[in-house]
Amino acid sequence: MQKASPPELTASLAKAGTFSIVVALSFAHLLNDMMQSLLPAIYPLIKGSYGLNFAQIGLITLTFQLTASLLQPVVGIFTDRRPQPFSLVAGMGCTLLGLIVLAHAGSYSMLLIGAAMVGTGSSIFHPESTRMARLASGGRHGFAQSLFQVGGQAGQAIGPLLAAFVVVPHGQASLSWFSLVALLAMLVLLQVGRWYQRQSPAPVKPRAAGKATSGDGASANVVVTVALLIVLMFSRSAYTASLGNYYTFFLIGKFQVSVQTSQMLLFLFLASQALGALLGGHIGDRFGRREIIWFSILGAVPFTLALPFANLFWTAVLTVIVGMIMASAFPAILVYAMELLPGKVGMIAGLFYGLSFGLGAISAALLGQLADVTSVETVYRLCALLPLLGLLTWFLPDIEGKRASWRA
Repeated sequence: MQKASPPELTASLAKAGTFSIVVALSFAHLLNDMMQSLLPAIYPLIKGSYGLNFAQIGLITLTFQLTASLLQPVVGIFTDRRPQPFSLVAGMGCTLLGLIVLAHAGSYSMLLIGAAMVGTGSSIFHPESTRMARLASGGRHGFAQSLFQVGGQAGQAIGPLLAAFVVVPHGQASLSWFSLVALLAMLVLLQVGRWYQRQSPAPVKPRAAGKATSGDGASANVVVTVALLIVLMFSRSAYTASLGNYYTFFLIGKFQVSVQTSQMLLFLFLASQALGALLGGHIGDRFGRREIIWFSILGAVPFTLALPFANLFWTAVLTVIVGMIMASAFPAILVYAMELLPGKVGMIAGLFYGLSFGLGAISAALLGQLADVTSVETVYRLCALLPLLGLLTWFLPDIEGKRASWRA
């Protein structure tokens, strides 16, 4: 057997070392989003104990997600200029405090404060961790982003199970038990921060994306393209918000299932999103982001249209299919935007993660009010049309011709 030469061996070890960083970031993302997902997962519990209506439930989501969405672009722009290796540890500490506040909240206002603290932790975590994952990707940006994303999706999927088997039986105060999870995440991120510090991260000067950003006309085209990506993100986030926040109420109201059964079915939907995110990033590296965006949004239309009219079994099946298809959009949109605007990883990560939270928050609040006036089932019938916005993908320019080697 031929031995690897020292340069080859060094490159192999380096690749293994950086891959472990992506895995560590994905694991931390799992823990982060698992803790965050406890908030919507316990909505059926706090709705009864606090006497809340759907609009107030939507306002809790609005508080959490707007806190995250408004701060994330600011954090991203700041860390583009001044990378912060240990900012992730500080963000996770903020999430820890938010969980303790939520566990011992004695009023609706304290629930809002706790949700805001968890949202702030999220806003600090996502931009810089996305930059670290890209740095450790070894050039496979889509796969690294999807692996990082699948950790978050898996964490969101585990949240309802924890709510069903821990929080629902033991009550709201049991949320404080998950502060131990936050401490574990802080230890993992401390090690990642030390690795990042050894890379001597420096501010990245934005460079033009070839001819795409040269000249006023081309700059205008970039603005239009980013606007299209935002609209596509809205179609995904609004529909996902309708399922993530009101799916349990839909199941309980239409099929009279128990709270625990509804949480199990919510877990299936969220787990399917994790699988879809992983597949979307890998396939995007091989076949292109634009093609994945086409499929991941517009391809869900037949299934979203059928969902409001299905029985319980087919409702579960259709939500799994929709979750897989639509989740593959986010890694593709994010990496597409990073390639459109090179050198602005933090800003792009902050903007699009922030938009994902913010658009979901606004949608959750509006859909909650609509559900109060009409019904949750009516909300799903209207939201079924949102993926039709995926037709706008037609207008996205092909900026990936130079990536032919990635598809080999």
